[in-house]
Amino acid sequence: MYLLLFGNDENSGNHKVTNNMTDFKEISDCPITTTLGYIGGRWKTIILYILGDRTLRFGEISARIPAISRKVLTEQLKQLVRDGLLSRKKYNETPPRVEYKVTDFGKSLHNVLMEMEKWGDQVKKSILDK
Repeated sequence: MYLLLFGNDENSGNHKVTNNMTDFKEISDCPITTTLGYIGGRWKTIILYILGDRTLRFGEISARIPAISRKVLTEQLKQLVRDGLLSRKKYNETPPRVEYKVTDFGKSLHNVLMEMEKWGDQVKKSILDK
C-alpha cells in the first residue's frame, strides 16, 4: 500500500506535496521499500558514498567508479537529482562543467551509509578470516 505522493522542489532540494505527475514519488508504508525507492539499485549508494561531503564533477565521479558506464552514471545521477538526494550545478562555460553534491536531504542518509560500510567491513573480515 502506498500512502503519499511527493515531489521534489529542484531549486531547494526540499520535498513537497505536488500535483505534477512527473514528479510523483511513491512512499510505501514499508520503510525499507521507501528507502530502496530512493537508493535502490547497484550504483546509487556508491555514488552517495563517494560524494560524501565533497563536490565532484562528472568525470571525477566516473573515475572513482570505473565499473559503471557513462550512460548508466548519467541516468543514476539524474535520478538522484530528481529525487532530491543530489544537487547539480551547471556552469555556463566551454567546455561545459557540471558539479554534483549531496543535498541536506541526501545527507540524512549518512548514518545509513556508515552502517552499510561497517557491515561490509565485518563481512569482508569474516570471509578473510576463514
